[in-house]
Amino acid sequence: MKKKFKLQDLDCANCAAKMEDAIKKIPGVHDASVSFMMQKMTIDAEDDQFDAIMKQVAAACAKVEPDCKILM
Repeated sequence: MKKKFKLQDLDCANCAAKMEDAIKKIPGVHDASVSFMMQKMTIDAEDDQFDAIMKQVAAACAKVEPDCKILM
């Protein structure tokens, strides 16, 4: 399943790259991209585990950029 999300308060391109790298390491994630310019994130992950994976994605993003919010 591939879904796109808007990001709020993503402050720099370096943080976006770190978030993307962290998300790609989560088991069940096929691909991920985080765009600082567009303030968007795309996640391609296992359908049956998507909700659990998104909780891990949110935690990984919070570690890199605590102020950044994922808008569902």
